[in-house]
Amino acid sequence: MLRGDSFLTGIFVVAGAGLSLGATNVSPVFKFGWGENIGWLNWRDADGGAAGVRVHATFLSGFIWGENVGWINLGDRPADGMAYQNAPSADFGVNIDPTTGNLFGLAWGENIGWINFDMRAALGPTGQQARLDYTASRLRGYVWGENVGWINLDGAAVYVAWMPPAYLTIFADPDDDYDVDQEDFGVFQACFSGAGVPAADGCERFDRPQAGFPRGDNDVDEDDLAAFLACVSGPAVPLNEGCAN
Repeated sequence: MLRGDSFLTGIFVVAGAGLSLGATNVSPVFKFGWGENIGWLNWRDADGGAAGVRVHATFLSGFIWGENVGWINLGDRPADGMAYQNAPSADFGVNIDPTTGNLFGLAWGENIGWINFDMRAALGPTGQQARLDYTASRLRGYVWGENVGWINLDGAAVYVAWMPPAYLTIFADPDDDYDVDQEDFGVFQACFSGAGVPAADGCERFDRPQAGFPRGDNDVDEDDLAAFLACVSGPAVPLNEGCAN
């Protein structure tokens, strides 16, 4: 049996690392929104996908491209690693309510100004506020730009979807050999970011649900370490069923 305390050795070497937000996780097929006044908006292909939109646990990041309007910035990374404040211009972007999936906050287009994703007051009673549909892994609703009008995220056949994150697979067993051992911990250790530091691309499986954050809180920290250690079985010892989701 592997002992959890032995896993702690050296883990804080990577705890403070500034890890990349990663490439887009928008679907290569379903990647377009529609603005009646500005045309199609591509959420995936900025810089070949390297700078396209990424759906995190509590915020969006990356760029949308509109042939008629240029780049639209959904945010880089919140200053606190959790949510954009949308007060100083250096910390603007689009947030996700982790319990409802509702989107709120501001995006910026150099040629079109601010786009407001927080239309809950106006559209909430109709259920058309901008939001994530976690069941379908797609965006829904509408957002508003003072200079461009409504942007539709709710098309029936053309819409923006994202690829389900790796945490929907067996989270503590990245080598898929049905045990949780030192080899799996090596992957976890490389993914450990520390509280408030977004997990690297490909590390989402280790960002476990916790109180107030049913889909994780964007980082891989001590809370996630505790969940991992609870699943340790040792080499060739089948992982316990509760560790499969």
